[in-house]
Amino acid sequence: MQDEPLSLATLLRHAMTAKADSEVTTWTGSEVRRMTYAEVGRQSGRLANALRALGVEQTDRVATFMWNNNEHFVAYAAVPAMGCVLHALNIRLFPEQLTYVANHAQDKVVIVDGSLVPLFGPLLPALRSVQHVIVANGDPSALEAPAGVTVHGYDELLGTQSEEFDFPVVDERMAAAMCYTSGTTGEPKGVAYSHRSSVLHSMQVCTTDGMALSERDRALVIVPMFHANAWGIPYAALMSGASLLMPDRFLQPAPLLEMMAAEQPTFAAAVPTIWTGVLGQLAAHPQDITHLREVIIGGSAVPPSMMKAFDEEHGVRVVHAWGMTETSPLGSVAHPPARSSGDAEWEYRISQGQFGASVQARLLDDEGNVVPHDGESLGELEVKGPWIASSYYSPDDTAVEPEKFHDGWLRTGDVGRITPNGYLTLVDRSKDVIKSGGEWISSVDLENAVMALPGVVEAAVIGVPDDAWDERPLVAVVLGEHANADAEALRTALADRFAKWQLPEHWAFIDEVPKTSVGKFNKKALRAQYADGQLDVVELEGPTPR
Repeated sequence: MQDEPLSLATLLRHAMTAKADSEVTTWTGSEVRRMTYAEVGRQSGRLANALRALGVEQTDRVATFMWNNNEHFVAYAAVPAMGCVLHALNIRLFPEQLTYVANHAQDKVVIVDGSLVPLFGPLLPALRSVQHVIVANGDPSALEAPAGVTVHGYDELLGTQSEEFDFPVVDERMAAAMCYTSGTTGEPKGVAYSHRSSVLHSMQVCTTDGMALSERDRALVIVPMFHANAWGIPYAALMSGASLLMPDRFLQPAPLLEMMAAEQPTFAAAVPTIWTGVLGQLAAHPQDITHLREVIIGGSAVPPSMMKAFDEEHGVRVVHAWGMTETSPLGSVAHPPARSSGDAEWEYRISQGQFGASVQARLLDDEGNVVPHDGESLGELEVKGPWIASSYYSPDDTAVEPEKFHDGWLRTGDVGRITPNGYLTLVDRSKDVIKSGGEWISSVDLENAVMALPGVVEAAVIGVPDDAWDERPLVAVVLGEHANADAEALRTALADRFAKWQLPEHWAFIDEVPKTSVGKFNKKALRAQYADGQLDVVELEGPTPR
């Protein structure tokens, strides 16, 4: 067999020719801006030539500070294809974290959306390696740059360049892109994706066991492009020819549904909190969304009640997926077996899904012993495969958290069980599982059960210190506008699903669950609020100590 390197340049050339009529479309708030994949190829050539003219060489890092839009997609295609490394900066990180990440990655150029200049400008003086800033969709004169940094307008810069560029096929193990974890524990950590891992991951996204993207799809990419490369959907689109619908900054439920009505996407992907808002908007303003053949939800556990509401009330199939920044991110997808039906099918659908053919998984107990895949035994999940990270990025090759990687496996920090046919069910993060009286209580199980109760919009569960039990669950609840349930009523409603000692006695009613930069529940912040006495906690009678 020929030993042809796997390269994102190959995907770009394929998309701009064989899939030339497919489109990337950006919502502007009332209409769309369209660009065919042929035009994406031409703009990629111009951007690559512009970056070369600025002194950008192979392996240099080119960062983006942008919404999901046409220009961001061009950068996604062009930067890796020219042999550089795309680094999508998380626009929702704290300023100190953003500064750390850009300096750690040694970004040389940053492409910034004009609407984000007020957010990016104050950071620029502290970005030590940045030499050029390119402002897209805005006025470059609005950005005041420190000495040593040159600011360019995107259209003016690309307008002087040729669309012809000889995209090289580089060593497939070279870095193509990098993302950083959201830094909920310690500083954010960088993961560098190779050309090889990105192409193989794209293949998995396109399979029927993945997201089954094809040229017939128009995919609404709500998941941010700085969040694990938008779950790999942009590169899978280049491979398959799926058209993309980009929401730009219009991420609230009303504009999302407005663009769905206008553009009729067949596929969509986002974290659960986005879909909670969409579900609420649909309740107030009904709309036909059956054009969606499938909605992929990941990032955190999906409440079964949400899945059933979309399925039964709106005719839309919600599919649960699991992954991490370190897994590129697709690890498992919850497509049930073909011969399952009824309750058995739902058991598969509410799991985190079946691992792809190239992803190996195992569970380890507290003593480091491998536990069986029997659907019952619990352990910490470890994974390995061709798109799983083997280390975190370090500019000086110093090992970063080496304890996360051992024996060729990635320690995920997730606790769960695996069935004999490879379906994963996570019960908690290892740092979030509540250890009460020597037994484990799953915060995820409690959250899902509470969010299924009438009147509850959101619920997050954390463990709080207890003299008799070591830890006990505290439930932070967000109620709907007209709901009036109290703590005792909510706990009583859980009594037929949980053992008596698992029922929570600590309840807090809050306006909103704090979120991380990628929309997950921020339990670290919730624990801090509890420790600082910021939560008004309702105390019920707890279980009798054993």
